[in-house]
Amino acid sequence: MLGLQYFSFEELWSPIVMFFYAALIILYFYLIGPWRERHFPAEPAATLKQKLLFLGGVLLYYLAQGGPLELLGHMIFSFHMTNMAISYLVVPPMILLGLPTFVWRAFFSKPFWQRLRPMMHPLVTLVLFNVLFSVYHVPEVHEYVMLNFTLHRIYYFVLLVASFMMWWQIVSPVPEWTRLNGVKKMGYIFANGVLLTPACALIIFSPQPLYPMYNDPAIWVQAMGYCIPGDTGWLLEQFSGPEFFNFLPPIEDQQLGGVIMKLVQEFMYGAILAYVFTQWYKKEHGESNDGLPNTNPEFQ
Repeated sequence: MLGLQYFSFEELWSPIVMFFYAALIILYFYLIGPWRERHFPAEPAATLKQKLLFLGGVLLYYLAQGGPLELLGHMIFSFHMTNMAISYLVVPPMILLGLPTFVWRAFFSKPFWQRLRPMMHPLVTLVLFNVLFSVYHVPEVHEYVMLNFTLHRIYYFVLLVASFMMWWQIVSPVPEWTRLNGVKKMGYIFANGVLLTPACALIIFSPQPLYPMYNDPAIWVQAMGYCIPGDTGWLLEQFSGPEFFNFLPPIEDQQLGGVIMKLVQEFMYGAILAYVFTQWYKKEHGESNDGLPNTNPEFQ
């Protein structure tokens, strides 16, 4: 399927990365189990919903950044954009809501984090994530990052942190640390959608392919070194280039990738916006407000 049969188990599933995320899941169950009972016995246990959210988030991130989807993302642009959408628009809110509140309080209550508090201002997180995401998809920047593996890892990590910072403003799991509520939160979600649009429009409406990695065999084989250990020269000997694995012409693949990103973004932001509006409406009309954490008025 899509040429995956030509690659080994190690190349498809990255066992070392798999073990890392397995260890992360074990740590999670330790924190919500024995560690909670020892240090926070009065705190409620994690719910089934929280466990499913965390496990689902870790699994999706592994598939997108360490499993078969990552390999496909280095061969087919639409899969690359699918991975970006999963990693930075879907996974962060799942992880944030999957970890119980007492874990966040225990970790971020340390004095060290107070010095970084200005970085969590909503305007800072809004601009930081969208600038990092948009700049990454400038063709020259994208090619440079994809061909420099150390920078690739650093950039993806920083972008992941920035996405968590951005999503924290929307689904903050700690009520007293929430800075936005009601109309402000709706405005923040809307602004995120607007700021991400230019990058998607550039990709969708470009009249020619923008990213050489997906249509230049020489550049593609270098970039594949991120997924495949050792010499990747055999790829050119066995395959003509990335077009061997693609079911679409480069320009259509690029347009599909932009559409996928925009659709996922619209779905995530639209669903959250509708939820926030409903809760705000209920609160304004004196009805109960449950679900996403409430905002502490002192932070307004």
